[in-house]
Amino acid sequence: MAGCCGTKDQVVARAQDGGPLEHFAGQVQNCLAYARLRKSQGAPVVGIMCEFTPRELIMAAGGVPVCLCGGSAEMVEPAERVLPANLCPLIKSTFGYSLEKANPFLEMASLVVAETTCDGKKKMYELLGQRHPMYVLELPQKSRDADAFEHWVAELRKLRKELEARFAVEITDEKLKEAVVVMNRDRRLKRELAGLMQSACPPLTGRELLGMRSLIAGLPQDHEQYSKAAAWLAGREIKPAAGKRVRVLLTGVPLPHGAERVLGLIEDNGGLVVCQESCSGEKPVLEDIDIDAPDLLRALAAKYFHLPCSVMTPNDRRLERLEALAGEYRAECVIEVVWRTCLTYDIEAQAVKALAEDKLRMPYLKIETDYSPSDNARLSLRVQSLFETVKGRQGCNHG
Repeated sequence: MAGCCGTKDQVVARAQDGGPLEHFAGQVQNCLAYARLRKSQGAPVVGIMCEFTPRELIMAAGGVPVCLCGGSAEMVEPAERVLPANLCPLIKSTFGYSLEKANPFLEMASLVVAETTCDGKKKMYELLGQRHPMYVLELPQKSRDADAFEHWVAELRKLRKELEARFAVEITDEKLKEAVVVMNRDRRLKRELAGLMQSACPPLTGRELLGMRSLIAGLPQDHEQYSKAAAWLAGREIKPAAGKRVRVLLTGVPLPHGAERVLGLIEDNGGLVVCQESCSGEKPVLEDIDIDAPDLLRALAAKYFHLPCSVMTPNDRRLERLEALAGEYRAECVIEVVWRTCLTYDIEAQAVKALAEDKLRMPYLKIETDYSPSDNARLSLRVQSLFETVKGRQGCNHG
């Protein structure tokens, strides 16, 4: 691990400054304080349920876009009083928060903007709409279809008009451009932070990296922390040392706040998640919006339409990005997480498995689970077995 330890001055500086990790450890309270302040100043809080909803339009309307995806296992049981038990835990947890009035962001939201990504979400939104003001975007899912893209552009134009009418504002091109500038910076800073994991000696764990996020994107104080992260983390060494861990490319479903269990389990058993391809990782930040585009709304629509979600068909972009990310981050294996009853990711896992094993020539493991920790022991054994396979290959290569 030569070259991984910081200088004496760097160590002293980190001891005196809690830095980005400490800042983001309080991100929920930071976001809550920000949302309450902005609401007291007259700004509407707008909940979003998916990365397909453009935060830029909400920001250009003077609103505060907040991610509402539920990650709490405790909220699943209340939801099952209404929703089927054999439903994605993210959907159930999100709805459970509404039933229990346990999410202050949802309770203060002037509007919730959702999207028709999957049938479970779509029908849950009908129930959620009985309790909260809702606006649902119709997401066309034929990724190669020009008419589908034009429909998506039309949907975003309708959302623009809805926000203007509901909040009595005008979303000018200048306001939209200002929001795009903020979110492009947000994406760039997150890419740079994630890029630190490409090192042979990453200065933080995948769990720590996942923790450096906010429910509200684009906050100035977060950007300040992202900007200084590389310098603050320079020379930092994780334990166990990165060189003794198996480098993991993690893909599959998003891991909302509170549902990081599987990532922690991977790293507790000798792995290092060097890349997180999902919607809670790099997927939403890999593409920016052309600020000089003649029609900024179309450019905005294109960026979001390109998201390689498993609901899109065909979803070639996901496989292309996985292949590129595996090389950039020097992954040694692929682990895919699928929430139980998430049919699109579950079926698409066949293509990801083939990519990993046949083209990338690396071991692959699919973990199908929910928010309950009841399968921790079984999953730990499977992860350990995967890592033994990786290390066995390394031994053969070194022989």
